[in-house]
Amino acid sequence: MALGEESRPRLQPFVRLQFDARRESWVLQAPERVLLLDESGKTILERCSGSVTVAEIVEGLAAEYDAPREVIAEDVMAVLGLLAERDLLLLDEESQP
Repeated sequence: MALGEESRPRLQPFVRLQFDARRESWVLQAPERVLLLDESGKTILERCSGSVTVAEIVEGLAAEYDAPREVIAEDVMAVLGLLAERDLLLLDEESQP
């Protein structure tokens, strides 16, 4: 499935978002890989429950940070696109609660 504003992303069942005390950083942990996240990445992924759309994630973050929607949308799509390419996210029909 292609990532779009109506996609409902969630992490694959084998992927965990967690704080790594040794690294003092938030990470995405998957089999045989760990991805370090910055605060923006963590904030985006916390909202990827499979029950909200990308558009709703963007709207929520734009309101929370009082930032232009276009800027937030670009960041959200970049983060989610990268993770989708690496097969760390489920999208669309696969993500329905």
